[in-house]
Amino acid sequence: MSDTRDTRDARDTRDARDIREDRGSRDDHRSRDPRDPRDDRAVIVVGSGPTGLLLAGDLAAAGVPVTVVEKRPHGISNLSRAFVLHARTLEQFDVRGLADELEAVGRPLDRLRLFGRLTLDLGTLPSRFGHLLVVPQYEVEKVLLRRAREAGAGFRYETEVTALGQDADGVTVDVTGPGGERGRLRAAYVVGADGMRSAVRTAVGLPFPGRPVIRSVVLADVRLAEQPETLLTVNAVGDAFAFLAPFGDGYHRVVGWHRGRNVPDDAPLGLDEIREITRLALGRDFGMHDARWMSRFHSDERQVPAYRVGRVFLAGDAAHVHTPAGGQGMNTGLQDASNLSWKLAQVLGGHAPGSLLDTYQAERHPVGRAVLRSSGGIVRLAMARRPWTLALRAVLTTVLDRVGPVRRRAVGQITGVGVRYPAPFGAHRMTGARVPDVALAGGRRLHQALRGGRFVLITPGPYDGGGARGERLAVERWATDRRTSVLVRPDGYVAWASDSAGPAGIEAALAAHVG
Repeated sequence: MSDTRDTRDARDTRDARDIREDRGSRDDHRSRDPRDPRDDRAVIVVGSGPTGLLLAGDLAAAGVPVTVVEKRPHGISNLSRAFVLHARTLEQFDVRGLADELEAVGRPLDRLRLFGRLTLDLGTLPSRFGHLLVVPQYEVEKVLLRRAREAGAGFRYETEVTALGQDADGVTVDVTGPGGERGRLRAAYVVGADGMRSAVRTAVGLPFPGRPVIRSVVLADVRLAEQPETLLTVNAVGDAFAFLAPFGDGYHRVVGWHRGRNVPDDAPLGLDEIREITRLALGRDFGMHDARWMSRFHSDERQVPAYRVGRVFLAGDAAHVHTPAGGQGMNTGLQDASNLSWKLAQVLGGHAPGSLLDTYQAERHPVGRAVLRSSGGIVRLAMARRPWTLALRAVLTTVLDRVGPVRRRAVGQITGVGVRYPAPFGAHRMTGARVPDVALAGGRRLHQALRGGRFVLITPGPYDGGGARGERLAVERWATDRRTSVLVRPDGYVAWASDSAGPAGIEAALAAHVG
């Protein structure tokens, strides 16, 4: 619905109006000696989009030396690709103390319209954030960039990865800097968060199977003479689809598609074509004028078969891309980063075995596959025109309107609050589940206790055995009379739970999971 991808060609880059960072940026283009002993704990993150920035900030905050390599020039483009933060992502930002700042610049929407009369009510979500937040991607990047820099992450802009090799001890990355100079970086692990055309994915030889789903989607940032009645405006009529979302600076992003106009991405594009598609889909063009940017792109459905190859990981669009329906793209990448960052920190800190990193593939690959299916299904049903697909859409709309469990599952899938990770055989029923922002004794909330990348042990009674783990563990008590002991991972999912464990059982769980 609201998560689109620009073509990133030279024309678009020239037209972009960058929002520059302040002068305190760390932009060090020098390469460390590959034998530097610090490299055995370092991580290189390739790509400074939301996924890479969240990951880099988490690692730096955990004391892991991290360098972000970005081929783009220094600065953040205001030509935003994504516009929506869903509830689960807002919860992750709340854990990092950033949600309130984003809520202040975004606009909440408590209903998500998908197609026709199908609208999902988000106000009933089991979350502090019973809404989606309409906020341009560049605002998200600004917040995450500041956090990463303040935590100590280093940045190398205008630096492109040209080759990559790994051995039993680490990864060596060949790069080309802004002046064409060549360098070499060394780290324990590398994370490719460098988008659909990932250089890291190419360097490790992974395929990116899939296919284009929608061709010749048009994009424009325009001013409107008439303001839409709703915050997000979306509809599909016949062969046309259009979507409008505000930037908050007087401009709107318009996304449109017409089934009969299947032209190459580099075909000329004028505002008249965008107006016509918008009128067909929405009934009027809202007097759009003064386009500051226009482009075409095509939307693919692709997923890499493996999110990990040795010491190299993929996250975000480097691992999976899909249609913009449901606004799940940026959100899924941010959840990838949240899942991977604490695991890397645990392993590099010597608190967990390297096998913990295998769970990244086991947990996140199925989620990426589910997002491909749900977003693709939304698009296909929105653009249905054959009798059997129209009938299917009508049935689905009726079911979602009338059957509560089905509706809740759909809302949980799109917003991320319904994601649950696999648990070992015989584990407690809560293991792998997301923990809401529950109330704790003393007026605290779980999200506050999780800050700093901690595990949180919630017990029904006092437990004084967690002190040896220092800042990596917070011990809290329920605000209610609940009797279950729960160990919550830094990403907010249950690592272990028991209805009857005593001190010895709790200590065994802490040793196994916290280290």
